[in-house]
Order: sequence, then C-alpha cells, then structure tokens
Amino acid sequence: MKITGVKPILADGGHRIFVFVKVETDQPGLYGYGEASLEGKPRAVAGCIEDMECMILGEDPLRVEYCWQILYRSAFWRMGVIGLSAISAIDQALWDIKGKEAGKPVYELLGGRVRDKVRMYTHYGGTTPDEVAENAMSKVQKGYTAVKTVPMGATNVVDGHKGIRQAAAKLKATREAVGDDIDILLDFHGAVSPQMAILYGKAFEQYFPFFIEEPAQAENPDAMVNIARSLTTPIATGERLFTRWGFREILEKGAASLLQPDCCHAGGISELRKIGAMAEVYYAGLAPHNPYGPISTAACVQVDLVAPNFVIQEIVDPDVAPEAMSLVKEPLEIVDGHILPPTKPGLGVELDEEACARRKPDLSTANVQRMIRWYRGHHADGGIADL
Repeated sequence: MKITGVKPILADGGHRIFVFVKVETDQPGLYGYGEASLEGKPRAVAGCIEDMECMILGEDPLRVEYCWQILYRSAFWRMGVIGLSAISAIDQALWDIKGKEAGKPVYELLGGRVRDKVRMYTHYGGTTPDEVAENAMSKVQKGYTAVKTVPMGATNVVDGHKGIRQAAAKLKATREAVGDDIDILLDFHGAVSPQMAILYGKAFEQYFPFFIEEPAQAENPDAMVNIARSLTTPIATGERLFTRWGFREILEKGAASLLQPDCCHAGGISELRKIGAMAEVYYAGLAPHNPYGPISTAACVQVDLVAPNFVIQEIVDPDVAPEAMSLVKEPLEIVDGHILPPTKPGLGVELDEEACARRKPDLSTANVQRMIRWYRGHHADGGIADL
C-alpha cells in the first residue's frame, strides 16, 4: 500500500476556520482524515500540508511512526506550530487509515482501552456573577460534570485588587449555583504574570477549583514552578508546547501536575501517547487541549481511552458550534458529560467533504484579520495585553 495524496481541506466552522487533511492511498476507498486547525493561520497550515505531501508520497501509510519521523526530522529545521500542526493532522489521518485497514478503532491498536468512557468538560462565561452562574448551570443541565471559564480580564504585570475581587465574586456565584458535585476548572490563558497568578490563585482556593490552566506562559517553566509551589490548586499547562521535548522541563521541575498537549499541534496521536506515558513517570495527569472540531475530538478520545493517567477531556459544546458538528457525518455523541468508546474503525468519524465544500471559508486578508483580532486585548493605557 502507498500514499498517493495529502490534501488540505478548509471549511468555515462558524467560530473559526477549520483545517482538515485527507491522506489518500492506492487502495480504493481507503483514506484517512486528520485536523490541523490553528487560530489565525489557516493559509499557512494548508500550505505546509501541501509542502509536506511530497515528503511521504509513495510511503506505506501503515508505517505511522516512520512517516512521522520523515516529516519531523527530514526538513533540517525543527518544527514550530505551523509545521507541527501539519504533522499532527497527517499523523491522525495515518492512524485513521491504519484502523480502517485493520477494521478496528485506533484505541485498539494503541493497546486497548483502560476505561469505559471519557469524561468531558466544556466552557462557560459571562460578565457578571449572575450571568456566569446561569451559564454554568446551563451546561450542568446538559449533563456536564465539569465546566471551565477564564475568570479574569486583561491584567497588568502588577495590578490592583479590584480585578481579583470581581473574579472571585464570579467564581463564588458559580460554586453556589452548581454545588460541590460539579468541578470548576479555571483557565488563566497565560495572560497574567506569575505574581498576579499567585494572588488570583489564593483568592480562588476557597472555592476548590479542579485545576488552574496556564497560570502563566509555559515558556518559562521556573516561573510556573513558583506558582505551583505557592498554591494548593493543581496546575495544568501544555496547549502551547510541542512534542515530548516541550514537556520535559515542565515535568522535571514540577511546574505542573496536569499536561494538556493539543492533538492538532503537539504531534498528533503518536506524540500525545508518548507525552502521556512520559507524564506517568512523574505522576502527572493527561488532559488534552481541544477547542477545535470533531476530527480533533475523535483523535483525542483514542488516546484518552488508553492512557492510564487520563483525567478529563476538553470539548466545545456542540450546541454552541453546530456549524462545526455539521462538517462530519456522524459526530461522537456526548452522553451525561461523557463520550463512550467509538466502535467504528479508525477515528470513528468521517469528514463530510461535501459539507466542507458548501462552507468554503473566506480567506481574504480582512476576514482572517477579523478572526485574529479576537485574540488581541489592550490594557487601560493602550498597551497590548495577553488574552
């Protein structure tokens, strides 16, 4: 069997432009899908996928690790987020092919499942305590047992107590609304300084958050170590780290106890499995990052089912992103806040290429710029803030 094509497929998913990949083979009807969605860089990722096609044309798609090594090591330069997003999607698609060829779900090829279902969490928000509490309850009423929010707005390197009190008031209202049986997850989004992260974290501890995600940027593990040692709440990080090498220092220094590699960026299914296994040695949990589409979700679930240290899986509430769900023929179903093991071979979902063609994205500079601006924030003095 040989690879005959590696094609990017772009689609407007409503809240973002999705980048999928289709890996074709010389076996009639045998192909695989993956996802490489990346905020604000759809043209760059699609172009990288096209560049990589020639690197594995003619190779055996069942040699997944071999193809991964070709893509990662044969370009001389180590990859950043663009290249690794392309590799991640191709890797997912190769596992999809391998599962379909074997007639089994990918998790069976990864050693078999160690759990019966995958716990999911989704997002809630609002501007006032009443709004966030109401929105959190709406997710609980759908069956979710865990919900996540970004509790604060733009925060300066050193800031006053007003923002801390406002954020704590929203968290207090959420805890009172959902009760003690629901886990509340907090995402600082790497948008606050280490010293402010500690102040926020101490103010939140009385409401027992499940974890604090990205209390600071992971580019300086030593700064995150200080945060982890100053708080009792578990620290999670990893959505902006790539491959097992990106997570090594986090684990060695004890900067986080939950790792959040992204299946669309960190290296695909192959690398998520290795990162999870490496985390076991440090008694750290695995909670893959996944604010993307249904192909990414299906790829994450394959690893979640086989990783002994898996904790919880992120997902965008399908009711919030119906356009994204329409891009696959049969998305995985969430039952009482969990996804049951898919039984179809491969990833268990099929991209609807006709639906993608109907939702051809607007790739004009103006539209891409509009989507990028969602990630731009300002401080009161006009300076650029992390969000």
